[in-house]
Amino acid sequence: MGHVCPWWHAYTFDNPLRRLIHNPRAIVGEHVGEGMRVLDLGCGMGFFSIAMARMVGDSGCVVAVDLQQKMLDVLMRRAERAGVAARIRPHRCEAGRIGVEDEVDFALAVWMLHETPDAREFASQVRGVLRPGGRFLVAEPAHHVWPKQFERLLGSVQAAGLRECGRPRVRFSRAALFERAD
Repeated sequence: MGHVCPWWHAYTFDNPLRRLIHNPRAIVGEHVGEGMRVLDLGCGMGFFSIAMARMVGDSGCVVAVDLQQKMLDVLMRRAERAGVAARIRPHRCEAGRIGVEDEVDFALAVWMLHETPDAREFASQVRGVLRPGGRFLVAEPAHHVWPKQFERLLGSVQAAGLRECGRPRVRFSRAALFERAD
């Protein structure tokens, strides 16, 4: 496995100023709604998880997945303060295995796919939990993942059985939207 962002480093980009660059509602709002079940892969300290928990409402759920328990602990403290902890289910995964079995409507992987040991296997696991018609948004840091590398990652996602259906704009990122089309 490549580099995994250490929990303490996440404070450099998971802070209140990030909303000026990455507005969660603008990035995922058209894909996440009331009552949905969503998956935040590599959730870190909860920047997107908390925002999506607001979007899914009391009848929805966000499954927040991370390798590092410290990230999940910080996420849940932040979720408590935000009043959305009951809508978030933290899940500690293993390297190479997401370990989530519940079907989801939407999955999000922001700035983390390049850190997985096998992008195709990772995407296959995501496909396995997406309901038919479910969507998967991938965003990678443009300053770190070059165009050719990004296209290889997308090829791995497509090889796992997901169909690309868009290239949304996400600041400082290369992004693609996929759909499970059976």
